[in-house]
Formats: sequence, C-alpha cells, structure tokens
Amino acid sequence: MSSPTMPKVSKSDAEWREELSPEQYYILRQAGTERAFTGPFWNAKEKGIYSCAGCGEDLFVSDTKFDSGCGWPSYFEPVKPDVVTEIRDTSHGMVRTEVRCAHCGGHLGHVFPDGPPPTGLRYCINGHAMNFRAAE
Repeated sequence: MSSPTMPKVSKSDAEWREELSPEQYYILRQAGTERAFTGPFWNAKEKGIYSCAGCGEDLFVSDTKFDSGCGWPSYFEPVKPDVVTEIRDTSHGMVRTEVRCAHCGGHLGHVFPDGPPPTGLRYCINGHAMNFRAAE
C-alpha cells in the first residue's frame, strides 16, 4: 500500500502503456469505461481490499461494497477520504463527479449521491481500474 504523503506517480504515456493491460490503460489513462456487467469485481463477494491497478494504492474495503444493480463495483466510501480525488465531469452531456486515484491520477469511475447509509454515496468504479487482495 502506498501513502498519500508519498510523491505522486509520474510516468510517461509509453511507460503506462507498457505496464497496464489494454483495458486498464483505456480506463485509467484515457478515462474510459468498461461495459456494465462485464468487468471484474462487479459481482465479487470476497472479503479484502481493492487497490488501484495503476499504482497499488488501497482504495476500497470489501465491507463498503454493495450491489447497486448498475453493473459496476459500487462502494459507499473509500478506505480514507484522501485516497481519491473528485473532479467535475461535464462530458457526454451530463454533469457528474469523476473519481481519480489521488496517488497516480488514474480514472476510476464516478461518485453519485444515491448510495446507502451511512454516507449516501455510490462510488461506481470500473473493475479494470482495480486489483483485489483477499483478506487473510
């Protein structure tokens, strides 16, 4: 696990292309989106930690994951508030809040105000943007 106090990850586009799978590159570096119900983890129920596929930063704990029915892994809060950054997204004729990894800047997905208690938030995250580490 990295820490938000560590220096930000800075890599060239060529380095990212070499290190990431085509799906990971498309999502993390080009702000793409996988099709609903096709990516990894959308229906996973194992206990553990979901981390950024770009840099390894821990992002979400399985205890915060819930089935929102949207086809992407959904969480009601990150492991710590400062592991993600939120950016206003006006693409595709909508106003949304994009979620990026605070450590490497990778696009993760979006956050919406229609989640369950206690936060009321739904972090809708692309499965290819993450890796999973099972609880011991």
